[in-house]
Amino acid sequence: MLLLNPRHLTRGYPDERSREIMRKTVAFFEQKGKKRLKEDDLARTWYADFLAFVKAEGVFATLLTPAGVRAGDADARWDTWRNCEFNETLGFYGLCYWYTWQVSILGLGPIWMSPNQALQQQAAGHLADGGIFGFGLSERAHGADIYSTDMILTPQPDGSYRATGSKYYIGNGNKAAMLSTFGKLAGTDEYVFFAVDTQHPNYKLVKNVVASQSYVAEYALENYPVTDATILSRGKEAWNAALNTVNIGKYNLGWASIGMCTHALYEAINHASHRRLYNMYVTDFPHVKQMFTDAYARLVAMKLFALRAADYMRSATAEDRRYLLYNPVMKMKVTTQGEEVVNLLWDVIAARGFEKDTFFEMAARDIRALPKLEGTVHVNIALIVKFMPNYFFAPGKFPAVPRRDDAADDTFLFHQGETSGLGKIRFHDYDPAFAAYDLPNVKVFREQIAVLKELLATATPDDAQRKDLDFLMTLGEMFTLVVYAQLVAENAAIYGLGHELVDQIFDFLVRDFAKFAQQLHAKPSSTPAQMACCLRLIRKPVFDAARYQHVWQEVHALDGAYEMTPG
Repeated sequence: MLLLNPRHLTRGYPDERSREIMRKTVAFFEQKGKKRLKEDDLARTWYADFLAFVKAEGVFATLLTPAGVRAGDADARWDTWRNCEFNETLGFYGLCYWYTWQVSILGLGPIWMSPNQALQQQAAGHLADGGIFGFGLSERAHGADIYSTDMILTPQPDGSYRATGSKYYIGNGNKAAMLSTFGKLAGTDEYVFFAVDTQHPNYKLVKNVVASQSYVAEYALENYPVTDATILSRGKEAWNAALNTVNIGKYNLGWASIGMCTHALYEAINHASHRRLYNMYVTDFPHVKQMFTDAYARLVAMKLFALRAADYMRSATAEDRRYLLYNPVMKMKVTTQGEEVVNLLWDVIAARGFEKDTFFEMAARDIRALPKLEGTVHVNIALIVKFMPNYFFAPGKFPAVPRRDDAADDTFLFHQGETSGLGKIRFHDYDPAFAAYDLPNVKVFREQIAVLKELLATATPDDAQRKDLDFLMTLGEMFTLVVYAQLVAENAAIYGLGHELVDQIFDFLVRDFAKFAQQLHAKPSSTPAQMACCLRLIRKPVFDAARYQHVWQEVHALDGAYEMTPG
């Protein structure tokens, strides 16, 4: 089964250590039990027990230390394949547990990209000791607008610097062993990343800015001493480290959504299958079947896309940077699909979704966060549309990328290089992924793509529309849907997904395409030619009763497949 089930951890691993980490992580949460998990969540208890487990088992040290940095640990590597499942597993049990891992990844990015090997060894030592990390980029006045940083490093007569300024919304700011902090040299445009010790007296922890188990800090540096020994990178390298770290980190947000949605699905089907209303089981109502089937199809598509995007990220080179499109799609599309899945399930279980003894209550609250972290959906769509001309009109030729589940150290992620030149990146032809299927809704979707391409070629947005973010966001959603569907189709073939489920996935993709077309049609600036194309894009998916019933039975079979240990 493609979905994670902690009772049956069937995913393959090339080494025993990876398998051991996943099994022990699941065991930690199941032994803790849902009652204690919920008590800690409601009391906003710092997850010291989880971090003690991480330290005792060397989890972060194994998963987050690149090979070769830490001598004597043959299992340590930055392996995106296994990190994906760890992401998913933490999301499955609670966003806060995932969050301390996620912001440690962000904090480590500038360190592993740094030429300062002494700081790398220091970070590896902290990981071995169970340390966590943080990424000091955003500021209260500017958010993540790194052009406008107010963290200023002032030169001193002895050649050192004094850093003064504050950072805002920084995860792990209370306990981070090292905080990778972004600033600027006084009186210049030269950016600097430097390592901050949160135990130093000139480090001021102001407050936790959220009401949560997590600690999302506001912190200030007051004449904090910085030397060449604590500088990670300077100038263009510091700028690149900031953006390239986000390239790595934002991919993980989709996995947190997948984990939460999977747990919520199990809880919802267990509840609905055994609840009777009006002398019927809830799962006998036609609209409930539809909502479950749609939620299931969307969740499977989320995971197919996420796994396939990882294949391209692991296979990336300086000449093949297709991942720079797939990662923001992962961030904005998978996370917003996660909201859609939870909304559908919530409409089924209704008031039960508010009850404090359910995991669902946590998922319904926390699923909203993920589209809003590491750049909003709108920021990521604005990035995505830069790739649209080459994607549709200038495909390149690349060797086929296989399923990348090998035990490899993904070193390219820390050597991504320049962050410019996005408009020059080429992509392989999208159409073969769809042409491989002789399925009704895949055919309808291909026809919709052809009309969108016609709109771009013959009713091209003018200069005013290209500057109109409201117009561009909807057009970007339509483009994103094509990219999303392409990787879903590719991976459905790799994983041998049944044609019934593939066509049911394209049922919702056709509907979503039509929804965005209607929105573009209604924009104040849309032209008659664009409106005509939009009307042709509004298509109805092909319904097949046997196909639908087959997929519904897959969903209904999940009843009783998993329930968290009560505790």
